[in-house]
Amino acid sequence: MRALFKASILFCFIGLGLLLIYIFAMLNWSYAEGERAGYIQKFSKKGWVCKTWEGELALVSVPGTIAEKFYFTVRDEDTAGKINANLGRKVALKYEQHVGLPSDCFGETSYFITAVIPLD
Repeated sequence: MRALFKASILFCFIGLGLLLIYIFAMLNWSYAEGERAGYIQKFSKKGWVCKTWEGELALVSVPGTIAEKFYFTVRDEDTAGKINANLGRKVALKYEQHVGLPSDCFGETSYFITAVIPLD
């Protein structure tokens, strides 16, 4: 009985270790990288336990057309400050897409902003 208990504890630690390795890999490996330009419409810090910055960028290709929305997440406070300083202005956002994250605790979207470039 004691051996079964030790084996189950070891199995739990191995499972937890594999989960942590998976999360670390998904946060540090990006599926895609790119840049989007538009006007920041909405930006707020959200979450019950894990607070992340969530935003919305209006992509306008031709004046007079309906704007497409790009939803994004910011995990870095310095980048969030730069976005807050440029609310309502035209900016280019550099992003990395991280797919396969196990919960919304890392962000509501899979698009994580890495840099902000004012275009005005």
